[in-house]
Amino acid sequence: MGLIIAFVLFIILPFAGLWKLFQKAGRPGWEGIVPLYNFLIIIKLTGRPAWWFILLLVPGLNFLVALGLLIDFLKSYGKFTLAEHFQGVVLPFIYFPKWGGDKDTKYLGQSAGPAFREKYKVALKKTQTREWTDAIIFAVIAATLIRTLFIEAYVIPSASMESSLLIGDYLFVSKVNYGARLPMTPLAFPFAHHTMPLINTKAYWDGIELPYYRLPGLSDIKKGDVVVFNYPMDADSPLYRPVDKRENYIKRCQGTPGDTLSVVNAQVFINSKAAITPPKGEMTYLVKTDGNGLNPQLATDLHLSDVPPDGLNSPEFRTNTTEESARILRSYSGIKSVTKEVAPRGASDPINAVYPAAFANPVLTPKIPDYKWNVDNFGPIIVPKKGWTVKLDSLTYPLYARCISVYEGNKVEVSDGNILINGQKADSYTFKMNYYFMMGDNRHNSEDSRFWGFVPEDHIVGKALFIWMSIDDNASFIHKIRWSRLFNLIH
Repeated sequence: MGLIIAFVLFIILPFAGLWKLFQKAGRPGWEGIVPLYNFLIIIKLTGRPAWWFILLLVPGLNFLVALGLLIDFLKSYGKFTLAEHFQGVVLPFIYFPKWGGDKDTKYLGQSAGPAFREKYKVALKKTQTREWTDAIIFAVIAATLIRTLFIEAYVIPSASMESSLLIGDYLFVSKVNYGARLPMTPLAFPFAHHTMPLINTKAYWDGIELPYYRLPGLSDIKKGDVVVFNYPMDADSPLYRPVDKRENYIKRCQGTPGDTLSVVNAQVFINSKAAITPPKGEMTYLVKTDGNGLNPQLATDLHLSDVPPDGLNSPEFRTNTTEESARILRSYSGIKSVTKEVAPRGASDPINAVYPAAFANPVLTPKIPDYKWNVDNFGPIIVPKKGWTVKLDSLTYPLYARCISVYEGNKVEVSDGNILINGQKADSYTFKMNYYFMMGDNRHNSEDSRFWGFVPEDHIVGKALFIWMSIDDNASFIHKIRWSRLFNLIH
């Protein structure tokens, strides 16, 4: 139903209005409904140079050029006020048909031409307030365009990627690398993601949701890329957020479409080959000391995180840190041992916290086998690929039921031991999208695909490029900025 409404609002009504407006300028009405060609005619009707049409073919820039041409077009019909420009740009499905059928609305000439400007200079003259208003509107549109199509700022909110990325790191995320995803929820407040600041209400209206579409990118997502994506579980109760309004997460891509992934004793394997472990990734270590206490500065120097308040003075304590820091720590006097803690192979997670048991649904997945998986020993599992057909049985169905139902929009249920997809008994399914397996570098302190499963391609936001600012909220004012991290590339 939403697609039908969107088609009527954004295609049928505006084009019907353009048909009438073109006729008022002495042009055939059909010219107004042919994409791109209609802008070529608008360039002629407004008096802009013909080479402006080339600018309409440049991704990103074409939006601003089209906006300028549209405002010129409105001026050519005597629509000079800011309110009328807003009506024509934001509500064309209302005002194009209205003006097309209005006898008082006439084509006045080429608004960009000198004769037109001289004739209507009083109407075209802007007050200081109008100048500021236009500047602000342009800035908002330009910034929104840049954030949507090119690059966006992002801040690391949690420790799931430490020590590769730290809490307080500010990143730039490229939309160009994988191709910019066009807005799926178009009616939203500028610069607010899903919640309005202060008042905590929704920053979008989900009455209209557009289908997923991504512009061509520079590359596909590669294993090892640090990727920002929308958190898939926000699709569930109580939030039920649209895809592009789900919370932003950042993890490292471990599995790409079609890969067979497994984790064996905390080592990731892809298609039976050991994957490269992030050198600054963290694990949990059990540290045993002689009980005489350690210098508190060690926790800072070696980035020993999650140490209990009096841990450094205890005979033993646990900490999350890197392999390099663990190696250095072993060399200190007073340290008896530093041992990596890994959940044993073949032992199920004691609280069923890993996928798919972590988010079992009594209707969708009423019975889940004991795969004997945990955070350090997981899989093997095949990452779905567009066009791949999976045989559905008691072992595979629980792994892919969420993809089939929630992400690909099918009605799925289990009745009398039979799997029903859209009311039809099914023993296989062919995927419509590509999926990815994401993991945090801080392997024992990361909520990732080991817990909630695969990331669909329509959830991908962009690739993390570099750190432009890093702030340590726990440091003193003088040392608050981590100068050594500024402008570091993200690997």
